Amino acid sequence: MTASTTRRTTARTRIAAVGAIAVAGSLLLTACGDQTDSSSQESGSGKETKSGAPLFEKLPEKYQKSGVIKVGTNAEYAPMEFVENGKIVGVDPDLAEALGKQLGVKFEFTSGSFEGLITALNTGRHDIAMSSITDNKQRQEGLDESGKKLGKGVDFVDYFLAGTAVYTKKGNPEGINSIEDLCGKTAAVQRATTYEKALKTQSKACTDAGEKAIKIQAFENDTEAQTRVKAGGAVAGVNDYPVAVDLARKADGGKAFEVVGEQVDAGPFGIAVNKDNTGLRDALKEAVDAIIADGSYQKVLDKWGAGTGAIDKAAINGGK
Repeated sequence: MTASTTRRTTARTRIAAVGAIAVAGSLLLTACGDQTDSSSQESGSGKETKSGAPLFEKLPEKYQKSGVIKVGTNAEYAPMEFVENGKIVGVDPDLAEALGKQLGVKFEFTSGSFEGLITALNTGRHDIAMSSITDNKQRQEGLDESGKKLGKGVDFVDYFLAGTAVYTKKGNPEGINSIEDLCGKTAAVQRATTYEKALKTQSKACTDAGEKAIKIQAFENDTEAQTRVKAGGAVAGVNDYPVAVDLARKADGGKAFEVVGEQVDAGPFGIAVNKDNTGLRDALKEAVDAIIADGSYQKVLDKWGAGTGAIDKAAINGGK
């Protein structure tokens, strides 16, 4: 899905592709300031005893007692996280279920606005945020786009790799082949994401080269950006690569959009954790390494057509 510049990379770089997205009239789960939603989904096998979970003892006592890790997400990014039949499903919930088997706890997902995920995490509303969030130094250090300090930032446990992609209406009527082709044109994007930042960076490159700036239309949620492109109000949209690929494959039976050019600026997606919660952070890293080793990680990615985003080993704050 990557507030305060949250990729979904370039501020929420929430690779990434399966699940149906209804572009117009789809179910939106963005929330207001309270970051809560009536739809909540539990992940975790629920069958393993705590004593039988290999990494249970690695968890801080708080989670051993509660048996629950609360997850903030923005469930609008198929195939990474989206709503199907009233439940939050996708790559991230399935990976969380696999992590839950290693840790002996359940991961409970609640959907809210992408832009507010890190704030909600640092105020204690969630234990982690898992929502296709690009790990970068800006988020690690709590900085805005100008480098001004906004908060203490977060730590990341990196678990996936993705880049930015450009998509257009099917048939690509404006002949867009890359993000560089958007100079002087209108592009739609979700607000506070790394790909919004990518558009701003490219727009500056356009004007520095004597061309017109990109007219950036930023929306609260990605579905609005998709609708704008579909209606012809924007010549292209920008999103995470796997999400864009999934959109092109599934929206209107594959007849609505197409991905153009190659993905750029590939970077890690990370599970965001409060900087004071190092015990949980370190346990999650061990759990990610464990599911990579036992094959359940790759199985989840292949299920959703996201295998190209696989990594070999988890990292803490590996983004730049």
